[in-house]
Amino acid sequence: MSFFYPIIALAAGVAIGYIARKTIGARAVGSAESKAAELIEQAKMKQKELLLEAKDKSLEIVEAAKKEEQERRRDVNKLQEHLQKRESMFDQKLLEFDKQTKQLQSEREGLEKSKEEIKEIKKEQLAKLERVAGLSQEDAKKVLLDYTEAQAREDILHLVKKLEQETEDVYEAHAKNIIVGAIQRFAASQSVETTTTSVAIPSEEMKGRIIGREGRNIKSIEQMTGTEIIVDDMPLAITVSGFSSIRRQIAKRAIEMLVSDGRIHPGRIEETVEQAKKDLAIDIKKAGDEALYQLGITGVDPKLTQILGRLKYRTSYSQNVLQHSIEVGTLAAMMAEELGANVAECKKAGLFHDIGKAVDHEVQGTHPEIGYQIMKKFNFPEEIAYHCISHHEDHPKTIEQVIVKAADAISGARPGARKDTYEQYVRRLEELEGIATSFDGVEKCYAIQAGREIRVFVTPEKVDDLTAYKLAQGIARRIEGELNYPGEIKVTVIRETRVIEYAR
Repeated sequence: MSFFYPIIALAAGVAIGYIARKTIGARAVGSAESKAAELIEQAKMKQKELLLEAKDKSLEIVEAAKKEEQERRRDVNKLQEHLQKRESMFDQKLLEFDKQTKQLQSEREGLEKSKEEIKEIKKEQLAKLERVAGLSQEDAKKVLLDYTEAQAREDILHLVKKLEQETEDVYEAHAKNIIVGAIQRFAASQSVETTTTSVAIPSEEMKGRIIGREGRNIKSIEQMTGTEIIVDDMPLAITVSGFSSIRRQIAKRAIEMLVSDGRIHPGRIEETVEQAKKDLAIDIKKAGDEALYQLGITGVDPKLTQILGRLKYRTSYSQNVLQHSIEVGTLAAMMAEELGANVAECKKAGLFHDIGKAVDHEVQGTHPEIGYQIMKKFNFPEEIAYHCISHHEDHPKTIEQVIVKAADAISGARPGARKDTYEQYVRRLEELEGIATSFDGVEKCYAIQAGREIRVFVTPEKVDDLTAYKLAQGIARRIEGELNYPGEIKVTVIRETRVIEYAR
């Protein structure tokens, strides 16, 4: 019986728990349902509110769209009105343009008629003039042109002569003052150099020692120096011959050292020639430095100074090129100072204008081209480097180039500066006269004053005054382009008419 009590208690507890659980679950379900109903009610309320807000916004958007549409319609209406006004104005302009076109067309037709009438009147007048004058239109035109040409030629000739005389008098006097002043301020000595150099020896016995056994000493000297040693009957002297002044100077120095030392044999000759080359290199450098110092030029590369010094042993038309270059630089600087040109440029260009002659025997090309390349190599400005070329051009481009060219001509034209051989002198005169006689109308010509002036006699029937003036210019231009000459050549054209009659 006691066995059933716990079972009954357990069953009662389970029943009580079940009932309690069910009661609690029912309460919970009721509470959840009430909450769900509340949430649903709240959602419905929010939905209504959102719908109301959406309706309000849609109404606002519709109102705004209506306003915008009304504004656009107003703008479109205004634009249409504006276009209509412009269209009406354009139509009015077209009407006016058509009216003006018709008016211009009628005026044009009237002008064409007037032109035709004028042409007819002109033809009638020309016909009347031809009948009155007895000449056709072409003949009258030719007569008028011939008369006008003759009158114009005479007027031009008088004007040219007047202007030429006035300008020549003024500028020639001014140019002479500048040139004479520069020459007077700088007077350089001139010495004529040849292709031979004399070496003094103490005795006749020394000639034999210089020649050596079977001529071995003299052959060694000639071979090492590239010169020709001439031993003749000249007492106490021997002659060194050669076209290179530097080689002649090396041979002269070597012979003088050999004579002073007394030991003359091939081995000693070789040592002496080498020593002479070193001494000459020092002397060349010294000559370049002295030239730069004399002109007050600084900042020159030592290698270029060495090249400049070589001009001391270079001649042109028997004139020492280094002395000539110093003279050109000095004269150019003086004239540039008087004329207000660039003095520094003229001084440098005058000194280095013939720098190409220092190496023209060793480098291919003419000395102006070689000089220009040397100056560019040592970073000289173009305006200075180009002077190497411009002093041989007919028409220099700047006043500095004109000054350097003039200074070069002055230096070369000094008395005793340059010496031509007799054959060269005669050939130059023949070429000068040949150029003059090659022109049409020249009767005869004479080169006078050692080729400084040429007088040309022309046939007066073939050459008038204006043609004589042009002939003188043509001869001068031909001489400048074809001949090489120092200074200047005066061209004088003489036109003379002689009428002879005898009274019997």
